[in-house]
Amino acid sequence: MDDRNFSLAEYYINRELSLLKFNSRVLEQARDRSTPLLERLKFLCISCTNLDEFFEIRVGGIKQHIELDIAHITADQIGPRELLKQIHTEANILVAEQYRVFNEELQPELKAQNIHFVAREHWNHEQSAWLRQYFIDEVEPVLSPLGLDPAHPFPRIINKSLNFIVQLDGEDAFGREGEYAIVQAPRSLPRLIRLPDDLNNAQGESFVFLSSILHAYVHELFEGLTVRGCYQFRLTRNSDLFLDDEEIDDLMRALEGELASRRYGDSVRLEVANNCPEELVSYLLQQFKLSAVDLYRVNGPVNLNRLSQTYDQVERPDLKYQPFSAGLPENFSLNTNIFNLIKQGDILLHHPYQSFAPVIDFVRQAAADPKVLAIKQTLYRTGPNSPIVDNLVEAAKAGKEVTVVIELMARFDEAANISLANRLQKAGAHVVYGIVGKKTHGKMILVVRREQNHLCRYAHFGTGNYHEKTTKLYTDYGMFTCDPALTSDAHEVFMALTSFTKAPVLKETLQAPFTLYNTLIELIEKEIEFARQDKPARVIAKVNALVEPQIIKALYRASAEGVKVQLIVRGTCCLRPGILGVSENIEVRSIVGRFLEHTRVCYFHNNGDPKVFCGSADWMDRNFFRRVEVAWPIKDPIIRKRIIEELEIYLSDNQQAWILQPDGSYLQPITYGQNISNAQQTLLNKHARTKY
Repeated sequence: MDDRNFSLAEYYINRELSLLKFNSRVLEQARDRSTPLLERLKFLCISCTNLDEFFEIRVGGIKQHIELDIAHITADQIGPRELLKQIHTEANILVAEQYRVFNEELQPELKAQNIHFVAREHWNHEQSAWLRQYFIDEVEPVLSPLGLDPAHPFPRIINKSLNFIVQLDGEDAFGREGEYAIVQAPRSLPRLIRLPDDLNNAQGESFVFLSSILHAYVHELFEGLTVRGCYQFRLTRNSDLFLDDEEIDDLMRALEGELASRRYGDSVRLEVANNCPEELVSYLLQQFKLSAVDLYRVNGPVNLNRLSQTYDQVERPDLKYQPFSAGLPENFSLNTNIFNLIKQGDILLHHPYQSFAPVIDFVRQAAADPKVLAIKQTLYRTGPNSPIVDNLVEAAKAGKEVTVVIELMARFDEAANISLANRLQKAGAHVVYGIVGKKTHGKMILVVRREQNHLCRYAHFGTGNYHEKTTKLYTDYGMFTCDPALTSDAHEVFMALTSFTKAPVLKETLQAPFTLYNTLIELIEKEIEFARQDKPARVIAKVNALVEPQIIKALYRASAEGVKVQLIVRGTCCLRPGILGVSENIEVRSIVGRFLEHTRVCYFHNNGDPKVFCGSADWMDRNFFRRVEVAWPIKDPIIRKRIIEELEIYLSDNQQAWILQPDGSYLQPITYGQNISNAQQTLLNKHARTKY
């Protein structure tokens, strides 16, 4: 069939609107009574931080297109101005639901568990006295209220900071009439204050918002004047960074200069308390050069994410997920020589069900082993105090050849990665920043070891970052191998990243921006040919996002020819399933649960000789064409069978799955009369040492 049959705008879901739908599914976890209560509160906070990033990056980009008059039209044919209006409508619904869930569901249930957020009108005399003293001792000394007049212009507001606009009457000591003032809450102050145990009205925990304290005692900042009103507001700014590739001499220095301005990017969203008078809202919108489409009124404290502090401050294991101990592969011991184990065959790890410790131990043993001559690794995100980085530093200090490809442009980790690069360089490691204009997103470690007078290579490939914290929260695959073809491919990719060379010719590994995209198209086309021959044909893909139009068209062609296509897409999905003659053979499901689904896996039936690839890339334009990505084949038949079985576990989930409908909405499966199937729980039972 001709591609043009599958190009109609109604066949595509808008990327930004799909991302908002994902955030709604995250918020639904906050409503799920089968989830422990404090975990539900955490899901509410995650939905808030997700929405912040959505405005900082996605909406910021749309506004730039409007400002520069760029007709950025995607496959769904929605222009940027119309899209901004639709986002405003959908995001307002989402924000209203966030506050309804907190006010009407979570807060009463937390109160029933003796976890209280005490509003000003409910403070007793003792609490009021303690909080006023807290204001005097801890808050007032670090505040700098700013009266607004010709000598005191409207201050620059930091991205996502907590602020108050105060209405005033009267004259100060200099005879100046104050009308408005701005009070900025310093970021050094905690947003949630825990009351001492002896001030609790009931046994349990009681908290007060910093905003409530400021509201209660703001009048003490304006002695002699009358405070007519005090209202919270919060500004979100465009936080994407722009670097002109053609003008960069030193990427690190250019990035350091750009980071300084991130706090003060263009305004994209204004959040205000819903009781803020229209005249003040209009005044704020004017100051930030925003319009009504950028305004979000909230029914409660601005920025619910401040509630996230509750989780760590409340010691209630009964209200949290039951802890588990991640498992290890059979015959695996952290005291065993890991290189000897890898020689026996490829080793697959499925995090967080299986421990990330073997990956750390792989680098640790390589750093200490006198037979190891070189270690090469890509680093996208690592987190603070990374044991992987500690071991790389020790390896460099020991005189081994350590080469680290650090992606300085990893969004919101740029400053941390600059610090990381400096630390590694001081230790003697070779540090490069990949390819200017193309993020290095592939996950690889390569170790070169001398054994019996010849060099052997060992590699680790992963679908996720070398970040110890996220490996406990994200689902990812990682594989150790000493397969000559795969380790040779890893070597060629590192050579291309660190030196000047033509596109590497890889034996079996797929790499973006060179072979990954075309190979996936070819594999889909092969399934189409099998279907035309009346042979079984099937494609399964598990990714975080599906956006790229040509891949979607290939899947539409496959569906139209009878190929069974099953997609597990956690977040954004622009493909619209269930269209007669186009996508009736495609099912799209999203799994949202305790762990963030992050594995990228694809399976092709291939006439009974399955092909399975794991990799670092989502099926998006940026991953295929503007990033360095790696996908490796699963060659071991036992490991391949295991991955296919685990994909089937996800496809049978009827508890945490959401099924994408033709209209772009998501519905959960009907489970009446069926056995409950929870993929994450099943995998916990299968791999973790602590069984549920």
